[in-house]
Amino acid sequence: MADKKSRKKSDIRKMRKTARRVFLDPSTPPASSIIRVISISLIVLLLTALVLILLYELSFLLFLIVLSIFFAYLLEPLVKIIRQPFKVRQLEKFMPRSLAIVISYLMVFSILAIAISYLAPLIAAQIQEFANNSPNYAQLIQERIAEANTHYAQMIPERFQVQIYENIGAFLQAFGVWLTGFIGLVAVSIATYFPWLLLIPILAFFFLKDVYLYRSLFLRCFPSGRWRARVESVLRDVNQTLAAYARAQLISCLLIGTVCTIAFTVIGLDYALLLGILAGVFEFIPLLGPLTISLIAVLVGLFSDNPWDALWTAIFMTSLRLTHDYVTYPRIVRDGIHLHPLAIILSVLAGEQIGGIPGVFLSIPVVAILTVLYKHILAYSGREGFVSTIIDSIEEDETKAEVIKKEDVKDSGEKEI
Repeated sequence: MADKKSRKKSDIRKMRKTARRVFLDPSTPPASSIIRVISISLIVLLLTALVLILLYELSFLLFLIVLSIFFAYLLEPLVKIIRQPFKVRQLEKFMPRSLAIVISYLMVFSILAIAISYLAPLIAAQIQEFANNSPNYAQLIQERIAEANTHYAQMIPERFQVQIYENIGAFLQAFGVWLTGFIGLVAVSIATYFPWLLLIPILAFFFLKDVYLYRSLFLRCFPSGRWRARVESVLRDVNQTLAAYARAQLISCLLIGTVCTIAFTVIGLDYALLLGILAGVFEFIPLLGPLTISLIAVLVGLFSDNPWDALWTAIFMTSLRLTHDYVTYPRIVRDGIHLHPLAIILSVLAGEQIGGIPGVFLSIPVVAILTVLYKHILAYSGREGFVSTIIDSIEEDETKAEVIKKEDVKDSGEKEI
C-alpha cells in the first residue's frame, strides 16, 4: 500500500511539472445581466406590438397618405413642364411652385370633368342595360346547358346529367347572390369613403409644395458626412423608383383601357365601353385586376348571342397580357423598377394576404423600396450579396480557427522543448 501511495505521489509530481495552467472563464453571467436582457427584450416586444396595433388601426389613413403620394408623383412631371420655360429664362419668381401646382390641378381636373361629362351618360346607359338583362342571363345559361344535355345525351348517363344540371344551377344561384352582395358592398364602400377620397388632392398639394422642406428635415436627422450622403442617395433612388412606378401605372391604365375598349368593340361584346374603362381602372391592381377583368369579359362573351365572342375575348386578353407584361410595361418602367415576374406574383399574393386590396396595391412599391435599401446596404458594407456575406464569414471563422490551432500546436511544442 505504501508503494502504491508513493507511486501516485510521484506521478502527480510529474504531471504537475508538464501540465499547462488552465484559467476558467465563468460562463454564467450575473443575475443583474440576465434581468437586464430579459427586461430589454420584453420592452422591445411590447413596443413592437404597440406599433403593429397602431399601424393596423391607422391602416386606412396610411393608405390614404400613400394614395396622396402616388397622386403627387403623377402631377410632378406636369409641374416641372409648367415651370421649365421660366426656369430656362431665370424667371422662376414669376412662376412659383405653388402657382404651377394650382395650374396643373386646373388642367388635370378640367380634362377629367370633360371626359366624365362625355362618358358618364354612355356608361350609365350600359350599366342600366346590364341591370335590365341580368335576370335573363341565368335563364340563358340554363337553356344552353339543356341544349348541351340533349346533344350529349347518348354519351353521358342520365343520372350524371341530372347531377351536373343541379350543381350548375346551384352554382349560378350562389354566384348571383354573391355578385349582388359584392356590388352592394362596393357601392356602400364608395359612398362611405368618398369624402375621405376628396382629401387625396389636398394632401398631394402639400406634398408637392413642401417636398424639399420634408426632404431637408429628414436629412437633418442624420449626422453630416458619410451617413447623410448615403441617406440622400437612398432617397434619390427611392424617389426614382416610386416615380417610375407611378408613371408606369398611369400610362398602363390609359393604354390598357383604350386598347380594350377598341378590341371589345371590334369583337362585338356588349358593354364594350364599360368593360374597357373597368380594364383601365383594374390595371391599378397588379395581377388580380387584369385577371378579374379577363374573367368578366369572357363571361360577358358567353352571355352574348354569339358564344364564339368568349373565345375571341380569351385569345385577345391572353395576347394582351403577354405583350404588355413582357414587352410594353418593361419599356414604360425602364430603369425604375427591377423585379422578376415571380417576385411580382409572390409580392402581390403576400400583399393580399396581409392587407387585402390595399396590400395588393402597395405590394410592388414596398418590395421595390426594400430592393433599393438592400442594394444600398450591400454597397455600404462592401459586400456582393447576402449569401456571399455568409460564405465569407464562414471562411473567415475557419481561417481564424486554423490559425489558433497552429498557434496552440506551436506553443505546446515550445513547452515540451
